Amino acid sequence: MNISHSDKQQLIVIGNGMVGHHLVEQLVERGATEAYRIIVFGEERHLAYDRVHLSEYFAGRDAESLALCASDYYAEHGIELRLSEAVTGIDRDNGEVVTDKGRYAYDRLVLATGSYPFVPPIPGNDRPNCLVYRTLEDLDAIRAAAEKATTGVVVGGGLLGLEAANALRGLNLDTAVVEFAPRLMPMQVDSEGGELLREKIESLGVQVLTERATQRIEDGGASFHRMVFQDDKVLETDLIVFSAGIRPRDELARECGLEMGERGGVVIDDHCLTSDPAILAVGEVALWNNSIFGLVGPGYQMAKAAAYTLTQGELTFRGADMSTKLKLLGVDVGSIGDAHGDRSPGARMFRYLDQIKQEYRKLVVSSDGKKLLGAMLVGDNSYYDTLMQYYSNGLELPEDPASLILPSTEGAPALGADALPETATICSCHNVTKGDVCASIDAGCTDLGAVKLETKASTGCGGCAALLKSVVDHELESRGVEVDKSICEHFAYTRQELYGIVRVEGIKTFSELIEKHGSSQTQGLGCDICKPAVASILASCFNEPITDASHIPLQDTNDTFMANMQKNGTYSVVPRVPGGEITPDKLIALGEVAKKYQLYTKITGGQRVDLFGAQLHDLPDIWQELIDAGFETGHAYGKATRTVKSCVGSTWCRYGVQDSVGMALHIENRYKGLRSPHKLKFAVSGCTRECAEAQSKDVGVIATENGWNLYVCGNGGMRPRHAELFATDLDDETLIKYIDRFLMFYIRTADRLQRTSVWRENLDGGLDYLKDVIIHDSLGIGEELESQMQEVVDRYECEWANALKDPAKLKRFRSYVNDDRPDPNIIVTEERGQLRPA
Repeated sequence: MNISHSDKQQLIVIGNGMVGHHLVEQLVERGATEAYRIIVFGEERHLAYDRVHLSEYFAGRDAESLALCASDYYAEHGIELRLSEAVTGIDRDNGEVVTDKGRYAYDRLVLATGSYPFVPPIPGNDRPNCLVYRTLEDLDAIRAAAEKATTGVVVGGGLLGLEAANALRGLNLDTAVVEFAPRLMPMQVDSEGGELLREKIESLGVQVLTERATQRIEDGGASFHRMVFQDDKVLETDLIVFSAGIRPRDELARECGLEMGERGGVVIDDHCLTSDPAILAVGEVALWNNSIFGLVGPGYQMAKAAAYTLTQGELTFRGADMSTKLKLLGVDVGSIGDAHGDRSPGARMFRYLDQIKQEYRKLVVSSDGKKLLGAMLVGDNSYYDTLMQYYSNGLELPEDPASLILPSTEGAPALGADALPETATICSCHNVTKGDVCASIDAGCTDLGAVKLETKASTGCGGCAALLKSVVDHELESRGVEVDKSICEHFAYTRQELYGIVRVEGIKTFSELIEKHGSSQTQGLGCDICKPAVASILASCFNEPITDASHIPLQDTNDTFMANMQKNGTYSVVPRVPGGEITPDKLIALGEVAKKYQLYTKITGGQRVDLFGAQLHDLPDIWQELIDAGFETGHAYGKATRTVKSCVGSTWCRYGVQDSVGMALHIENRYKGLRSPHKLKFAVSGCTRECAEAQSKDVGVIATENGWNLYVCGNGGMRPRHAELFATDLDDETLIKYIDRFLMFYIRTADRLQRTSVWRENLDGGLDYLKDVIIHDSLGIGEELESQMQEVVDRYECEWANALKDPAKLKRFRSYVNDDRPDPNIIVTEERGQLRPA
């Protein structure tokens, strides 16, 4: 095939990765399709996909869900996309690229070929089951190899290496990481941070071997491979994944004679032009100012600059910040600017290390203490956003810079929207500043959605969503625009206002609420926003069964069937195990049920047993057997009290000072069934050794010699937050009183789906205000909050026990409305002696 020039200039993009695709988006946005006929080559068979979240492929996401655009995006914009067609050469003399399918003429050419994984030159590195971690095909190969393996090793302890280790761990392999340097992630953290990171990762069951140089890989004894190190020590494993860094895919540029860096990479200028003015380069293949940028953010900035170059724009690439906020194997790691301080002569350092909580924070500030030059975080990234604003915008530091990293009741001092300058970066993925947001509002954007559409802010990783909303709301209000905080189009009220209406007027059904207080401009039966929110409010106020006829239309799938739907259409069954304490008879009952119904069983982090794979029609029978054995629903499907984790306390432990199990049972049995804006998790530790991890829960209780210390507003998940010390040395009665008040005040005043930690961050006056309300009863509502909680407690009934007594409710539990057959589309396979989705 030979495609020649047409009336339009022909632009060829080699590479359909994240940066290559972003270049195409920028070209489309700038109207380049009017001037160019664009052809994009991708050597993979998949449309451009999100490599940042590549590990989620093992968690069930597929290529389509990871794709960066719809399948018809390129055709819709008149762009020819040629997948599974690798470019093998560039003929600069004739202005053509060469593939195994033909030659294609170009007027302008962009290299977006990215990088490839570096595999150290170790004898034996080409043995079977020696793999790399880069593409979806690589992940398919790893998954296939893992099916016949029990152990896996990752060579490389940097960012990509730890991501690969997380993937192997997710495939249920005993995993080790081998790193040549003295510590993990040597580019991001120092020796103190590296040691803490090592401790945290080893506590997750991943073996860490640093300062190890692999000399050769040979046949193993008990395992497939034996890795021999420089000191002749050995490590046996079935599977090896090399993730020891990347190298630019610059072979096309090298072979056609473009100027190259001494250690690789295509040399580019500020316009992303190579030594041939007809050819540009972007992303990890490009060498700018003797630097290669291995993050997607700088690649996106290059892509934007290249699009401007191709369309006669003025924007140039002037370097990029390599600051990163990561979660690796569930561990927070943050690095900002000159985190090591080795590029800043005269810089001063501040360090904070808490080995109990496993947190490390470091500041690098200018010699006069006024500017932040760098920062390092391990274990808690909640400080990152504030520090990043100080760094990226050159803001003057507080008089005591250490206050930015020292623990306090208020956490890291936050910067409000009004304190940020116009140059403040709000969205680093798309390089959107506060000034860009303000300009979009001045141009007519009047809500958050419109600002996102105009600026693309928060459409990348989404990490800036909260900050963006804060800025948009502040700027709209400062311009006299009323910010609509209605929960949805059906109610012109916030969730808090709806709660007040329901409580004051004693409204007990959604139909009555929408009839009396629904927006006059809308008709209908509500939506997916207001119905679950009102369902939660009604349950929090009156605790009637959610399966009653008047409430069931409000529930989502999980609440409707009182079980979590899994990816293959089956459901999980999670009985409550208060405090993690369970009798042998109950354990046997769980085993018998699991065996009878062929359910996959797993111990959870919340000290319960999950039973997976139940078909819809089996749920009533399963729960009847469990209830007969003395179990209750565990509310794993609801925004409600989930678990109360505990250690064994003074009953067994020689360090315990209080009966943590007894208190955990008391707390869980009191608050079970409590519905709230978000799920609630508790923990009780019998001493300050903190084995129950109470300081990562919404409500944490830690025993002291004199009673109990109460912690509030912590959580794990995507944005972990440590709970804060709320009150000390409480007796049992006072402890429960404070928890009653705290939970009910949260239920009253939080937004829908707002965790206690986020709610606490948004409270005017912070923790001190919360203490005034709960402890000192500054609003005079303490007894009312306690009374409301007692009302909910008194009305508790196991939701499954209630449903089993009502034949009408049980009619819902059928795969087909008119047939009792099981779902024939549910296919399972056996793995490690249990069934899982095929």
